[in-house]
Amino acid sequence: MSGVQKEIDDTRSTAALERLLSLHPKKIDLALDRIQRLLDDLGNPEKKLAPVIHVAGTNGKGSACAFSRAMLEAQGLRVHVHISPHLVRFHERIRIAGELISEDELTATLEEVERVNAGRPITYFEITNAAMFLAFSRHPADAVVLEVGLGGKYDATNVVAKPAMTIVQPVGLDHLEFLGPDIRTIAAEKAGIIKPGIPVIIGPQEDAALEVIVSRADKLSAPAFVFGQDFSAHQEHGRMVYEDEMGLLDLPLPKLIGRHQIENAAVAIAGLRHANKSWGEDAAIEKGLRTVEWPARLQRLTKGPLVAMAPKGAEIWLDGGHNPHCAAAVSRAIADLEERSERPLYLICGMLRTKDAVGFLSAFRGLARHVVTVPISGEAASLGAGALYDLSRSAGLDAAPAEDMEDAMLQLQAWSRAHPKEPPPRILICGSLYLAGQVLRENG
Repeated sequence: MSGVQKEIDDTRSTAALERLLSLHPKKIDLALDRIQRLLDDLGNPEKKLAPVIHVAGTNGKGSACAFSRAMLEAQGLRVHVHISPHLVRFHERIRIAGELISEDELTATLEEVERVNAGRPITYFEITNAAMFLAFSRHPADAVVLEVGLGGKYDATNVVAKPAMTIVQPVGLDHLEFLGPDIRTIAAEKAGIIKPGIPVIIGPQEDAALEVIVSRADKLSAPAFVFGQDFSAHQEHGRMVYEDEMGLLDLPLPKLIGRHQIENAAVAIAGLRHANKSWGEDAAIEKGLRTVEWPARLQRLTKGPLVAMAPKGAEIWLDGGHNPHCAAAVSRAIADLEERSERPLYLICGMLRTKDAVGFLSAFRGLARHVVTVPISGEAASLGAGALYDLSRSAGLDAAPAEDMEDAMLQLQAWSRAHPKEPPPRILICGSLYLAGQVLRENG
């Protein structure tokens, strides 16, 4: 329960969120009957939404949502957006026509769904998603971008019967205790958001996952558009080149860093172009690529107490990725930065016990000079710094444990002083969205 408790922000909505924690003994219990029953009692707000883009996947689904939102808003459209989890404040999960839900509306909506639920068993994620649907239904919009929380088939967002578009981003091995032991089983869960006759955009996939997702689409007569087959994108001469059956677009590189973000942007473009003929104007796509925001995804930190503690001249990057697939994408992006500007790379890493720490850290073998391992403050499921140190060594990396972020920065200062002829370091804080949220809170 501590992971959810950590997410509760210190506002007037705290009391309502804390009460909702007690309604079901399990933090995660994937099913749709409880939320569907509550939504029925609320008058089915999920049926009163603007056209929905529903996004699932292990990695890149948040980025695809961010690109979709940026491109739609660049066209002057009103967009509701749901993300999960949040980083700093619960309000981040519910964005209404460009603005985070207000404290007053969040509190009132949570209390309303709590009252209608009348104490019946329902998970925290289900009842807060019901609040999200209710809030969205009460404000006019042109589009809704809906990110799956966990899985797909039985995720609490999967109550929208007729979205305008579904997207299945890259599937990897994560949340095995809930979704299954292998890539095919997990892909089947993610593909559970595909609806009869509704187009589906399929991001880059391993062959086994792609086979499962395409098979599901075929069974439901859902037109499938596959990255690398029906549309593609790549970097060329400092530009992003996107191509599909409608033609070729010469675009600026995305504001978000990394080759994987070119792929994520392409998925969003394909989704808009196939979801609605009036969406995806060329000028709006360009503006969206330049203005997109997505915190803790290779985010450069340039100010704040943590930056002030870093070695002089250091670059500090923050990323919340926490599985091997994501680590591989981030390490490629860091390697690209290294080609343009050589700096010694140091990691500050904190991870949960449920994650594949060795698999994650192995992606940085030969790239990272040193890893400082830290516990994630206030998170009972965090690996201890000593345990993560042992796993870092198993991954073939030089490492040392630290008590906290301050201690980690002091260690990196010492490392930098010991190598005065080297350029200032590049520091990557990584391993967990919980750690990223902690950093953003403390460095704000």
